[in-house]
Amino acid sequence: MTRHTVNLTEWEDTGEPVQGSPLYGTMLADHPEARRFAKELTERECVEILELASGLEFRASSFVGRFALGDLLVTIRPKISGLRLMNLLRYAYRLRHLHLFAEVDYTTSSASFEDLLIHQLAAETSELIARGLHRDYLRTESMLSSPRGRINFGDYVQGVSRADVALPCTHHPRSVDNKINQALHGGLELAAGMTLDRELGGRVRRLAKSIVAGITPRKLDAAGFDEAWQSLDRRTGTYLPALTLIKMLLNTHGAALTENAPNIAAAGFLFDMNRFFQALLSRFLGENLEGYEVEDEKTLRSVFSYDPANNPRHCSHPKLRPDFMVMRKLTITLAVLAGPKLRPDFMVMRKGKIVAVLDAKYRDLWERNLPREMLYQLALYAVGHESIDRWATILYPTLNDAARQQIIFVQDSFRGTPKAQVILRPVNLLKLEQILHGKEVDAQHTRAMFAHQLVFGIPHGQKSSDAR
Repeated sequence: MTRHTVNLTEWEDTGEPVQGSPLYGTMLADHPEARRFAKELTERECVEILELASGLEFRASSFVGRFALGDLLVTIRPKISGLRLMNLLRYAYRLRHLHLFAEVDYTTSSASFEDLLIHQLAAETSELIARGLHRDYLRTESMLSSPRGRINFGDYVQGVSRADVALPCTHHPRSVDNKINQALHGGLELAAGMTLDRELGGRVRRLAKSIVAGITPRKLDAAGFDEAWQSLDRRTGTYLPALTLIKMLLNTHGAALTENAPNIAAAGFLFDMNRFFQALLSRFLGENLEGYEVEDEKTLRSVFSYDPANNPRHCSHPKLRPDFMVMRKLTITLAVLAGPKLRPDFMVMRKGKIVAVLDAKYRDLWERNLPREMLYQLALYAVGHESIDRWATILYPTLNDAARQQIIFVQDSFRGTPKAQVILRPVNLLKLEQILHGKEVDAQHTRAMFAHQLVFGIPHGQKSSDAR
């Protein structure tokens, strides 16, 4: 089938049915399965697909990747791409920086988002093969002419009459045929079928073929992958990056997109950049915000509660879970007198009060408007803040150096006085990538300053009393 290519960029309404565009005059009436798939993508807010009189219109959101829709092959690319995006992905998901192939592979303009993940998966697999695949002891019962393990004398008595030269033994040879290697092989097969890059697909297939000897091939599914994921331990920690990449590919493959409509043939991959952005900020703030502790998706208590006298269905209280809550660390020093000086023997850290409520939104709010649902959500977070100065912050990505902090007051509707604040604070991804890979002597200090500025709006070291 010959497919027309449609290229979009995240959060840009570029897919309009104008003359000369492959969308012009394209209808889904002759493709009922594609129409159902388009409806599901729209309902899930992956990408909005509208059927107009002049053709199809696409409105991209935070999802990037590639999918087939009838006679169309739609590719949605992130604004930040190439090696810089791969560096941020490696950091967010704790992937290794492996130099097993030319970095120019990441910088090609035709490389899609999934191709970046598949390139990294190929590098991780090559590293695992070079080290040697993990082997487990596998219980085996067989007739051996050179006995080892435990001899099964019950079976031996039955075989005496046959005058066999071998003995029945139960032994445990080390084998690569285990769940983790089966998941790795299935992930490589999945990746090879997802990429349209022939060279990359051939490389991944060769890797899959090189490890298939001694492994029972199985088609990768969610249940089989979960078994492999749960079996990870200290002996197989080197598999974690590769399985993380396979998990990302599996969870965003076409089969996962159509779980409510399994009869739809959906060839494609869509990844929500919201998840990546939240993972990136979680690790960066957790590692570099000095003097504070960051907790992910912790419940804000006592914001909503049912009236016990008017809750006939005994419903649980509605909960608010912002992406991050920042708490000040309190230090308790337990000391004993040792000689002429008072030397602390123990320093115990415990969490103090909540000083910041943050939510990550993968939408450039400097270039695009603030949706009212985001405003309402953050206003509730701010009102639920236990501090006297109630405020909540949206951290959003941008590539624009001119982007600056914006503050929206939540005011008393009668008196007009501010009750809380919603802060829109940009995170320059290009600057963040540069800071993460800085080689200067004071790189850690630079990271700490940037993390403090993202949370409180001012560089670390300035007096703020947890300012905004």
